Amino acid sequence: MGMHLKKEEEQIFDGEFGEGMQKAMELLVAIGDAYDAEKMISVSRAHAASSGQEGDLYFVELLANGGACCRVPTSTNPVYDVEYFDDLFEIPKYEADVARRVMEAYKRVGAIMSWSCIPYMAENIPLYGETVAFSESSATPYVNSVLGARTNREAAQSALAAGVIGKTPEYGLHFKENRKGTHLIRVETVLRDEFDYTLLGYYVGKRIGYGVPVLTGISRRPNTEELINFCAMSNVSGAVSMFYILGFTIEASNLEEAFQGDLPKDKITVTDHELKQAYCELQTTSEKIDFVMLGCPHYTLKQIEEVARLLQGKKMRKDVAFWVCTSATTKVLAERNGCVDVIERAGGHVIVDTCIDEPCWIVYKDKVGMTDSPKCAYYRRFKEARVERLQDCVETAIREK
Repeated sequence: MGMHLKKEEEQIFDGEFGEGMQKAMELLVAIGDAYDAEKMISVSRAHAASSGQEGDLYFVELLANGGACCRVPTSTNPVYDVEYFDDLFEIPKYEADVARRVMEAYKRVGAIMSWSCIPYMAENIPLYGETVAFSESSATPYVNSVLGARTNREAAQSALAAGVIGKTPEYGLHFKENRKGTHLIRVETVLRDEFDYTLLGYYVGKRIGYGVPVLTGISRRPNTEELINFCAMSNVSGAVSMFYILGFTIEASNLEEAFQGDLPKDKITVTDHELKQAYCELQTTSEKIDFVMLGCPHYTLKQIEEVARLLQGKKMRKDVAFWVCTSATTKVLAERNGCVDVIERAGGHVIVDTCIDEPCWIVYKDKVGMTDSPKCAYYRRFKEARVERLQDCVETAIREK
């Protein structure tokens, strides 16, 4: 054991606080040793990328059965409402049992039952300068880059362990020198909307793989939804835990500060051509669609309002299912302002607590889907995918024959 542990940390590691906390500490120490961390540091909150699948079940039950309980607020990623989907799709009993056990175990460890992939919007919001432990592909870069907190790209298990212990190994993006830019991205095209940020994130992630991109040339302040989409999609094709948009994100007001005096490893130019290239790569079919899936990452209230606007007075084709995934918090607000009613009258569904990467969508395994999200298409719980702007998704669901 290479890390230096304080007295209480040693006691937890030795099992004096129960087997659940011991298993959590063993995992954190193993990670710390792998990254040559010298010590543990306190975290103020965590987000565990939970799922209704076996890989998540083992660890959360191990901690829950050992009596562990979260010491800091720890939110949860989507699973799914077993009863709701079983009525629609007849979920295999084994899969349904796994999901129920996962949700029950997270409840037993005292996690926040948010079941949302964008907890930083409502249920679990880090402040500037906080040290946290967040997993989930959009959450880590959003927390680091937009909010200015500090987290590594945690796994579901390491984030949960940090929530239980209230600490994480000090390595990686907890150090300023590891938060410097690695690649310079010159944006020489006008980014019109969040779908353009989706394509930009996909292209940048694919080009750099792992790194901290520094983007220049963006003249308009990106809104929340545009930033969420850039965060999520840069982790579909790559592994981006942090980025800078000069003039708009924190910690780097100029290139010198962003690169901390170093030169970029590479300089990449993004024009209309590159965005069109990314768009074309995402299309796997031109076949007639069977369903539309929106909300990966979970839709915000603003996005649901836009869906309702586009569907006002319209009706879905009977052979096209239309799904909007969001958080329970957002759906309550969307119900209050009438958006859910508009979408449901048009034949759509606004659902909470789940995403496309769950076994409940097995009914679509041989179907063709349309989405505005490369991340949704990447999970491929269906046969083929068409990736389009929201307006095109809506129009296709209404008119395609």
